[in-house]
Amino acid sequence: MRIGFIGLGSMGAAIAANLIESGHDVHVFNRSPARAESLREKGASVASTPGEAAQAADVVFTMVADDAALDAVTLGEMGIIGGLRRGGLHISMSTISVDAAQRHAAMHREAGVGFVSAPVFGRPDAAAARKLFIMAAGADEHLRVAVPLLEQLGQSVGIVGAEPSQANLVKLIGNFMLSVIIETLGEACAVAGKAGLDPMHLVELLTSANFNAPPYKIYGSLIASQRFQPAGFSLPLGQKDNRLMLAAAEALGVPLPLAGLVRDRFLTLRSQGVGADHDWSAVALCALSDAGLRKDRNI
Repeated sequence: MRIGFIGLGSMGAAIAANLIESGHDVHVFNRSPARAESLREKGASVASTPGEAAQAADVVFTMVADDAALDAVTLGEMGIIGGLRRGGLHISMSTISVDAAQRHAAMHREAGVGFVSAPVFGRPDAAAARKLFIMAAGADEHLRVAVPLLEQLGQSVGIVGAEPSQANLVKLIGNFMLSVIIETLGEACAVAGKAGLDPMHLVELLTSANFNAPPYKIYGSLIASQRFQPAGFSLPLGQKDNRLMLAAAEALGVPLPLAGLVRDRFLTLRSQGVGADHDWSAVALCALSDAGLRKDRNI
């Protein structure tokens, strides 16, 4: 199939490479052109604009950072909507706001172009290994095209509903739950460390018992060792998702006290200069610092 792929960060580049490996004719675009070169070597064509990538494709994937980035590559004469043929399909894998997903679904519908939201759970290594968990939502006719492609990229594709924004809400809820796990692990490791127990041994014991699940194992190891660089999912992106979750909950009239606590943790770290070079699991540094156990002693 002729596929456009826009957004070649660590996640997008891994996914695009898998599409090439699966035998698709892939046309890529990235705002920083140098990131496309490794995919050119794998057989991709490199476009100069998002619209050019879309013109060469039947289906366009996007994996970009936020609402503004999605707007930038989708709208205007050089954007996806302007380039994709009527009846084509845009699969948005980005973690964006519910409002943005609703707005894009309407704009695509008006242009005669399909729109499916398919955000993912998984870090770059999972993307490279085709082990992502993908949440997909959109009209049945669009899902019939999207799902076989998505199944080539992950270990499962969950169908959320007919409205694309529903998948984005599920993704935000999932990231909210992960952020609370990170905070819980930080507090648990702080208690263990203060008591003279080895936090890594604590994590090993608990993840061999009631907490035998990937998030506890992955983030538990990072937090126990205070190994927050390099970033698999950067702190600013985690902060953005926390903000979007709070906005979605407020629109629904649902209080989220734990999300409010995590928001303050993000603000504390960002105000002290912890930024994009840190993984979002660095949220746990606040609990460790409160207990006097932060290794780098910056706060």
